Amino acid sequence: MSGTVQVIPLRDFPLVAPGDDLAALIRASLADNQIELASGDVLVVAQKVVSKAEGRYVRLADVEPSGRAATIAAQADKDPRQVECILRESREVLRVRPGVIIVEHRLGFVMANAGIDRSNIEQPDGDPRVLLLPEDPDRSAETLRKALTGRPGEAPMVIINDSVGRAWRKGTVGMAIGSAGLDPLYNQVGERDLFGNQLEVTEAAVADELAAAASLVQGESDERCPVVLVRGARVRSGLGGAKAILREREMDMFR
Repeated sequence: MSGTVQVIPLRDFPLVAPGDDLAALIRASLADNQIELASGDVLVVAQKVVSKAEGRYVRLADVEPSGRAATIAAQADKDPRQVECILRESREVLRVRPGVIIVEHRLGFVMANAGIDRSNIEQPDGDPRVLLLPEDPDRSAETLRKALTGRPGEAPMVIINDSVGRAWRKGTVGMAIGSAGLDPLYNQVGERDLFGNQLEVTEAAVADELAAAASLVQGESDERCPVVLVRGARVRSGLGGAKAILREREMDMFR
């Protein structure tokens, strides 16, 4: 049974630079916000600060666009150098429209522009750069989880989230691209509903639901709140990362 769920922002989080100890920054922010981690807590961390700490920047001046990148850039009205970065991070280009390139990311996510953008990124004058997704978000989440372990054997569950669009609806929502310590799916097949009917296909994407809840307080502009604590959610511990949520290609009915 799920009770009250709290979504608690870690306010005034410091700016993150390549090489920063993100776990140490989170511990300091927890202390500044007078929060102590408890059993069952989930920390949701924005992809952008993870990528920044891991130094996933690319200087566009260092990118030589291919002919294919130039062609797609003309169709999408984008910088060919940024399109080249998108292609390098992708397995397949699925759709191209002015302003957006929908791809299957090398990690398996179907998303716009391979998750690459320039928002909330410090831009040196005359030297634009973009930020890529973490190399392995599940591994990044597990690294944070281990570094944030408190008492022996006790560690917070960790989700790394990013904002994504959806094929049939407007707007963006938070999605889990990495996780550690929790089962990202809540399989209820075999349980009974209010009227005793057996559930046959119900499987909640818990990691995505928590990622979306956290994104409400993380914001998208100048909030400086990339880390959120979720407390009281119905979450099962587990070893599987967020890649477990990806639908197998042979079961994908929309490509």
